[in-house]
Amino acid sequence: MKNAFNISISVILVAIIGYLFYTDYLHPKPVVNKEIIVTYGVPELIIPDTVFFAGERVPLEIPDVMERLDRELHVNTFWHSNTIFLLKRGKRWLPELEKELEKADVPSDLKYLAVIESDLQNKVSPSNAVGFWQLLKGTAKDFKLEVTNEVDERYDPVKSTQAAAKYLLKAHQKFGNWTDAAASYNIGRRGLEQGLNKQAVSSYYDLLLGEETARYVFRAIALKLIFEDPGKYGFNISDNNLYQKEALKDIEISKSISNLRDWAFDHEINYKQLKRYNPWLRTTKLSVRNGKTYIFQIPKNKESPAIMADTTSIMVQEDTLDPDIRELPTGLDEL
Repeated sequence: MKNAFNISISVILVAIIGYLFYTDYLHPKPVVNKEIIVTYGVPELIIPDTVFFAGERVPLEIPDVMERLDRELHVNTFWHSNTIFLLKRGKRWLPELEKELEKADVPSDLKYLAVIESDLQNKVSPSNAVGFWQLLKGTAKDFKLEVTNEVDERYDPVKSTQAAAKYLLKAHQKFGNWTDAAASYNIGRRGLEQGLNKQAVSSYYDLLLGEETARYVFRAIALKLIFEDPGKYGFNISDNNLYQKEALKDIEISKSISNLRDWAFDHEINYKQLKRYNPWLRTTKLSVRNGKTYIFQIPKNKESPAIMADTTSIMVQEDTLDPDIRELPTGLDEL
C-alpha cells in the first residue's frame, strides 16, 4: 500500500515537472519591451476663434453655441466615408449652386443647406420632399417649378436652387438675417416665427429647439469649415479624385417626344444617359404644349450606346428587382 502511494506521488511530481518544462522552455512567454509605448487616438479639433456664416458672426462666446458647433465639426470630420463623398460631389455641383444663389443675391454659404438636405443627391424623403433642396410639391409650385407626371423640376439641381433662393430671400425679408432664414428652411417660416415669439427671443442661437433644427445650421457651418479647408480636417483628396463637371451641350425641345429611349438613340446616347443628365424627366415620354420649350442636356463627347439587337423588347423579371427600384417612376415598363 505504501509503495502504491509513493508511486502515485512520483507520477504526479513527474507530470508537474513535465508541464513546467513544456510551458517554460518549449512555449516561453513573450518578452515585453516596456520601453515601447503604442498610442492610438484621433487628432484634436480646434474651433476657430471667429466663425462667420453667410456674413454673420457665430456667437461662440455662448457656451452651448460653441458646443453645438464642436459636435457637428467632429461628427462630419470623423464620419469619413460620408464626408469624403460630399467633398467629391461638391466639386461637381457646388459651383453651379453658388452661381444661382449669387444671381439671386443670396450668400453663397447657403449652398451648404443643399449639402445637409440631400448629400447633393436627388433623394426623396418619407414626406415626399424631393431633390437636392428637398422641396415639397406645394412649395415647388409656389416658386414656379413644374411638377407633373412627366416633368418634376425639383429633380433639376439648377432650377431647384433657383426656387430655394426665392424661399431664402423671403425668409430673410421676414427675419432680417440669414441665420434665421437658414433655420426656417428646416422648420418653416411659421415654425421659426412661433418659436421666437413664444420664447421672446430674436435669434436662432437663443432658441430652445428640437434636436433636428437645433443641429441644422451648425451642420451647415461645420461643412463650410471642412469644405473651405479640407486638409486641416484630414481630407487630402487630389483634384483628380473629385467628381468633375461633365462637358454637356443643350438641345432645345419644342415638340412632344413619344419615346425618350428612341430619342436618345437618335442622338447617339442611351436612355440611362438621357435620364442621368435630365433627371427631371419622370416617364418615358415628354408632352410639349404649344409655345413651351424644354432644354435637354447630353454629353458633348457622346458615348456609343449599348443597343440590343431587338430594342422593342426589354424583359425584366420583376421579382428580381429591389422593391424601392420598382417604385421609382422610371417608366421602364412602358419602353
